Amino acid sequence: MNDFFDNQRILDIVWNRRLHFVIIGLCAIIVAAVFSSPVFITPKYKSTARLYPVNLSVLSEESESEQMLEILNSNDIKLKMFDTFNLYDVYKVRRDDPLYLTYMLAIYNDHFSVRKTEFETVQIEVLDENPVRAYEMCDSLIDFYNLKVREMHSAKNWEMVKIASDNLMKRGKERDSLADLLSEIRRNYQILDMQSQVPEVTRGYMKALAETGENSAGTREIKRLYDNMLEKGTEALVMERHFAYLNNTIDSLTELYHVNYSEANKSITYAHVVERPLVPDKKAYPVRWLIVAFTLMSSLFFALLVFMALDYRKREKRGV
Repeated sequence: MNDFFDNQRILDIVWNRRLHFVIIGLCAIIVAAVFSSPVFITPKYKSTARLYPVNLSVLSEESESEQMLEILNSNDIKLKMFDTFNLYDVYKVRRDDPLYLTYMLAIYNDHFSVRKTEFETVQIEVLDENPVRAYEMCDSLIDFYNLKVREMHSAKNWEMVKIASDNLMKRGKERDSLADLLSEIRRNYQILDMQSQVPEVTRGYMKALAETGENSAGTREIKRLYDNMLEKGTEALVMERHFAYLNNTIDSLTELYHVNYSEANKSITYAHVVERPLVPDKKAYPVRWLIVAFTLMSSLFFALLVFMALDYRKREKRGV
């Protein structure tokens, strides 16, 4: 057994059996060529597209390309492809089969490839027996991706619109109630603006006391306003500040409402197409020369092992 794989012995076997090797090689080529033909293996065509993600919001620590991969590989898009192109019939999977979805997803994953390239683009590859359908499915994946992201963003923005709208209604009612209270104070107590009125009324009251005395009509009028401020001033000041706060809050909520309303109704794309899919004019599967080459090499190697074993047994019988 020591000389079973002896190089010189192998060369001798190859030379002595050269006719056998030629016949085996020719047979292997013919068999491989026949069984890799369209009669036995249905040819498939590949349509390819490359995309850059754009206009995506930050959702996690994932890059935009990784977000695009997650969405393109989502079951929502896969199911949409099943229905749009009637892939149940294309892949010959019965819908009443309890495991039809498992089978469909497995076949889909064999025919659809989505991966990130070294340049942060996302490459889509679609295999199908029909070159036109391969192109249409590849192109539809881009459209479905845009639609899916738009739905996700729109749902988030409509949620913000509702939150802003509800808060606007609540703050609006609160401001209206406060405005009524402030109007009542201003009407009954002549307090229009505490911050500006207090120094002026105090100064006027002191001046009237000094010039006309406490019993003059003008002094009594100013004192009445002064007493009103002592009685209702703090309450009025708190209301005024809260009223100003509500106005600022309503302005912010109004801006938030309009921004999110605009975003919710916006129709933009979320993929910059670097390479658009084309209708393939050459099959991508099977690669017949590779099948033939592999079959040829395997046959010749197996034949060599058989001839070496036969030669070794022959030598043992002769006691060599």
